[in-house]
Amino acid sequence: MADPDDPILERLDRVRTEVAAAATAAERAPSDVRVLLATKTQPAERIITAIRAGATLIGENRAQEVVAKADELAGIPHELHFIGHLQANKINQLLGRITCLQTLDSIDLAGKLQSRLEPGDGHLDVMIQVNVSGESSKSGVAPEAALPLLHDLEQFPRLTVCGFMTIGLNSPDRGAVRSGYRLLAQLRDSARDQRLPGADGATELSMGMSGDFAEAIAEGATIVRLGSAVFGPRGDGDRVT
Repeated sequence: MADPDDPILERLDRVRTEVAAAATAAERAPSDVRVLLATKTQPAERIITAIRAGATLIGENRAQEVVAKADELAGIPHELHFIGHLQANKINQLLGRITCLQTLDSIDLAGKLQSRLEPGDGHLDVMIQVNVSGESSKSGVAPEAALPLLHDLEQFPRLTVCGFMTIGLNSPDRGAVRSGYRLLAQLRDSARDQRLPGADGATELSMGMSGDFAEAIAEGATIVRLGSAVFGPRGDGDRVT
């Protein structure tokens, strides 16, 4: 049984309150925004504490961590998304363990996923990662390439595009950060308006992290990826939370 005084539980309650407040301020229903816990570097026991408290959507950004924690998490119902850059040689480590790849950013990767999924009649939800900030340190397609990629993914029936993902601008300028999130929402809406193949199902917007999720929610985020806000501070340089 979880310790009721565990700081993870206290932070999780606070985050839920803050996310709900941000949604309400944006005139959205709090239930429209899901919290994904970014669990990079977190041991399985800490993740299990959060899952048992109802935080069943989690995300990893390293294939080796997905594999290392798989056995301990296997008996606990949860949904696991991969939120890091995926190298082709790590695909087999993830398939069958993740429910969604949030970082699809090329036709080449899509083709490799398709070929690995076909033998086992597998399917995988994916999101198109878009680099809305233009920062060279971030992965993702350029905004102008996002909709052409969505169109081209029609040729891969094992992949279902469920939305778009981005990592926000690393800047203290909240307006600039929010502008990037607005762009991602506009891309999703434009895909729908143009009736592109797969656009009707590509509704998710995974954007916003521990420091800027309120801005993301104001611009339409349906998933916010939070790590340090729940698990506490960790090493500098991590930008997946």
